[in-house]
Amino acid sequence: MDKNVSSAWRIIAIVAIVMLVIVAAYSFTNGDGSEKKKTGEEILTYWEADSDTKGKLISYIEDVTDTKSKDYIPVESRIAVFDFDGTLFCETDPNYFDYTMLVYRVLEDPDYKDKASDFEISVANKIVDHNTTGKSYPELPVEHGQAVASAFKGMTLAELDSYIQKFKKQPMPSYDGMLRGDGWYLPMKQVISYLQEYDFTVYIVSGTDRFLVRSIVNGSDVELPNKQIIGSDENVVATGQGDTDGLDYTFKDTDKVITGGEFIIKNLKMNKVSVIVQEIGEQPVLSFGNTTGDAAMAMYTITNNQYKSMAFMLCCDDIERENGNIEKANKMYDLCEQYGWIPVSMKNDWTTIYGDDVTYKGNSA
Repeated sequence: MDKNVSSAWRIIAIVAIVMLVIVAAYSFTNGDGSEKKKTGEEILTYWEADSDTKGKLISYIEDVTDTKSKDYIPVESRIAVFDFDGTLFCETDPNYFDYTMLVYRVLEDPDYKDKASDFEISVANKIVDHNTTGKSYPELPVEHGQAVASAFKGMTLAELDSYIQKFKKQPMPSYDGMLRGDGWYLPMKQVISYLQEYDFTVYIVSGTDRFLVRSIVNGSDVELPNKQIIGSDENVVATGQGDTDGLDYTFKDTDKVITGGEFIIKNLKMNKVSVIVQEIGEQPVLSFGNTTGDAAMAMYTITNNQYKSMAFMLCCDDIERENGNIEKANKMYDLCEQYGWIPVSMKNDWTTIYGDDVTYKGNSA
């Protein structure tokens, strides 16, 4: 073969290879060279293809992250807040995670039940009675917080986390194939991933004790730092502090931080708005909740916001795969219509709740 022809073919081959590399690189990047992001359809695979709610969320994200859109939101203002129990995680087996853990601690734990106070026992029995009869105790949310604080008093945060990790390994009584710590709603985990893909800062703003929520997240595949997990609060003190007020005590090199046994605040309703203002310092643009305890957070998110904003509320209308409640679900649908929130149907919007390996045992549990 002529040397010139051979050289020409080599040049053509090199150019072809270079073009293939460019095309391959371009397929994984945007026109400006930045990495292409996964689409909502690619991430939200546990959502029904024809879900209207999913479509509204995707349209919103595409709009507010488009630099050419009039509704564009700068990255630093892309803040989303999520309730925890009943929004991200199972709250009905037969009650909230922290309620069931208090009952175990006070009434069943062989290392503590004989040390439990009369008050702690009274609160635990109210929870059991509510679980079995449905009787309402209006004082229970605050009393529960007080009982949790006292029942776990004196633990380092590492010791408290270790206790919670062990409790997470207990089986969920109403489900086959699921442990206490596995009660994440898979479609909602995908929502977190979707928002993080598009540079949203995600916060959990829960009515559950923040240390408990941190420990539930710890060990899961939900990537949220402790500083973005907010909840009800109990005090912490130094091991050598005793009864000395914090204003009169200095932390020493021999000290450790331990739980102090005093309940501070229940993070529900308007308290959620207050803590968002205090700890986040900026109005969220997305809110996700499931009860009237999250209504204030939802309204704060969508009221007089300088950016396009939305509030989503889960409706517990699935009684086949989950311990749902049609009456409560219908009330939430009515509230969504009244206040302009977007309802999420656990029954109709999701292809699964906990995964195909988990089965709800229903009334046989």
